[in-house]
Amino acid sequence: MLLLSSNESSCLKSRFVDAFLSLLRQGVTPQKLALTVALGIGLGTFPILGATTLLCTAVAIMLRLNLPAIQTTNYCAYPLQLALIFPFARLGAKLLRATPVAFTPAQLPAVLHQEMFGTLRALAHATVHAVIGWAVVAPLATALIYFALLPLLTAIASRYKPAAAAARAASAGSS
Repeated sequence: MLLLSSNESSCLKSRFVDAFLSLLRQGVTPQKLALTVALGIGLGTFPILGATTLLCTAVAIMLRLNLPAIQTTNYCAYPLQLALIFPFARLGAKLLRATPVAFTPAQLPAVLHQEMFGTLRALAHATVHAVIGWAVVAPLATALIYFALLPLLTAIASRYKPAAAAARAASAGSS
C-alpha cells in the first residue's frame, strides 16, 4: 500500500491546486472547470474498474472539456471508486429487490477458491447492481459537486482576472 508523508501529500495537493489555478489563469471559465472536476469525480466513481478513463475521455471530447484536467480528477477519484463499489452494489440490489452479494471484499479470494463459477456469476450480478446504484447516485453527486465548486472557482477566477487582463493588454500594446 502506498503511504505518503504529510510533506509529500501537501506537495501533491499543491501541484494539483496549482494546475487547476493555471487553467483559470489561461482563460478556462469557472463553469467549465467546475463541470470538468464534477464530471471527473462523478464518472470516476463508475463501479467498473478501467472504464472510467474511457468514459471521461468521451465526455471531455463531447463537451469540449480539458482532457488532462478531467483525467487528473478521475485518477484522484480512484480511492473513492474502490470504496463505493460495494455500497453501490448493495443500493442497486435494494432498488431491484435482489439478494445482495453475500461476501465482503476481504472474503472474495476464499469464496473464489471454493466456488469459482458461482462467485463469478454473483460478481456479475453485483456489477449490474453497482452500475444501477451508481446511476442513481452519481448524477445527484455530480450536480452537488458542480454547484459547490462554481462559486468557489468564480471567486478564485475573479482574483486572477485583473492579472490576466493586464498581461493581455501589455502583450497587445507591445505588438
